[in-house]
Amino acid sequence: MSDAAAEDPAAGPAAGPSAPSASESPGAAPSGARWFVRGDLDGFFGLAIDNLVQLLLIDTLCTTVLGFPSALVHGRILPGAAVSILVGNLFYSWQARRLALRTGRNDVCALPYGINTVSLFAHVFLVMLPAKLEAERLQLADPSDFAWKAGLAACMGSALIELAGSFVAGFVRRLTPRAALLSTLAGIALGFISLGFLFRTFAHPLVGFATLAIVLLIYFGNVRFRLGLPGGLVAVVVGSVLAWKTGLVPAGEWPPLAGFCPPVPVAGEVLESLRGDFLWKYVSVIIPMGLFNVAASLQNIESAEAAGDSYPMTSSLAVNGLGSFAAALFGSCFPTTIYIGHPGWKALGARVGYSVANGAFVTIVCLTGALAVIRHAVPIDAGMAIVIWIGIVITAQAFQAVPRRHAPAVVIGILPGVAAWGVLLAKHGLRAAGVGSAGGPPFGPDLITAFQQSDTWIDGGFALEQGFIFTSMILSAATVAIIDGRFVKASLWCFAGALLAATGILHAYQFTPADSVLDPAPLAQIFKIARDHPYTAYAILSGMSGWRFVEAYAAMGAIFLVAPLITRKGAPHTSEEAGDAPQV
Repeated sequence: MSDAAAEDPAAGPAAGPSAPSASESPGAAPSGARWFVRGDLDGFFGLAIDNLVQLLLIDTLCTTVLGFPSALVHGRILPGAAVSILVGNLFYSWQARRLALRTGRNDVCALPYGINTVSLFAHVFLVMLPAKLEAERLQLADPSDFAWKAGLAACMGSALIELAGSFVAGFVRRLTPRAALLSTLAGIALGFISLGFLFRTFAHPLVGFATLAIVLLIYFGNVRFRLGLPGGLVAVVVGSVLAWKTGLVPAGEWPPLAGFCPPVPVAGEVLESLRGDFLWKYVSVIIPMGLFNVAASLQNIESAEAAGDSYPMTSSLAVNGLGSFAAALFGSCFPTTIYIGHPGWKALGARVGYSVANGAFVTIVCLTGALAVIRHAVPIDAGMAIVIWIGIVITAQAFQAVPRRHAPAVVIGILPGVAAWGVLLAKHGLRAAGVGSAGGPPFGPDLITAFQQSDTWIDGGFALEQGFIFTSMILSAATVAIIDGRFVKASLWCFAGALLAATGILHAYQFTPADSVLDPAPLAQIFKIARDHPYTAYAILSGMSGWRFVEAYAAMGAIFLVAPLITRKGAPHTSEEAGDAPQV
């Protein structure tokens, strides 16, 4: 799901289309068609703060979690991100102005746009971090370059899915239940976005609690600060002041401006990444995230239409994909998306110019090296409450935007994401204890035995972690079908899980000395062996660690398939339990 939200989301959708004011002379362009109006200032502060938080996250995660050198982050990744954000913001501003001129209205608001937070975390923790660990295990000369190229491949894969999805978005949405899509995002949001920063909030409680109070007050309390100060800006300023006061800001001189870093095409590196096996290795991340971006952007366009601004679906989604394509082509590993919150921005008075101003601001910050100075002045702790809030909103939406009877399917879809984050946390703890390091005990069967002796079935966690995004979608979609009495459809979802497990995308893992990693079985190789030596192909598949899940999914599918023959229909749901009307 897209991530940033309106500065005042509780404000609700703006009023419907309004006529030009009386002060406008006949034939004059409506105020909404102007490039900048007073309300754009409020919208700019909110959207710019949201995008700034994403940039700070990129800088922090790439330099600390991934250990990327500054030249790579500030010379390649951030300039690429600037190109992608500028492209989209200029288009959606032009699109809004064109709509205002065509309709003669003065309340048209551009679609908000920026870096996708969910994909940001997914690409860092589920693509680039495993790639870097693998490169270190293989003792490659430059693990950071290897991990960066894995991120480029993931971003390009997402861009291609978004571009293709602009033509088939309606079909994708009809195929997959909304509960399956939103609950998968909610699991990622809770685990990989919110919980880690919640730990950090309680580690630094003065900064964490103060900024969280501001975020809860403004975003959930339906109030605004006097003088029109944006809540996100106030939270970041207060957090920064408290961080400096409590010594969270690192001592030392301020970092110098890196100087002008123009965006440089990295087409050669992108082609190299696509020629490798990155796409296959991380297909269980790339495909679902790409589909989520398509579905989320589609929903956001529908949200804008409900607020009175009707934008063409195909071109809007296609430019979203082109933004991610431009990101990868110029060195960024992070896709872009149409944000949620259009009705809130519109209620603040934002029209066309806030989007242009946001694109210009991000471009200046990324190309001048100013982000390093901002990062020193504004530590990540100052903005972590906003990130926690993002996770809360994504999770809440998973329940609010589906029929109430599908709530159990949402919970089932959330569990794999939270569990996968727990496994990642366990791995970090093991590495901190020396497991997998030089001279320390390796990852392996002995590790599983030690966990099981404490009644912790970590082997199930290792299996669940591999392809957990697909697992979430499959289990949630099957549950929706069961709730709706569509048992055959539920069985088909389970058989799809069996197929994915047979190909190694789901649950098949192998140990390396430093980690448990995906144990893929490339389809082309399996088909070739099956054609020449069918019994050998079966032996290869049955020897994979994920084969028991093929049998498990098939057994589930079989049970659901024969369910109409072995069960009888129970009492119908009450109207209160059914609750078919989605609460958006």
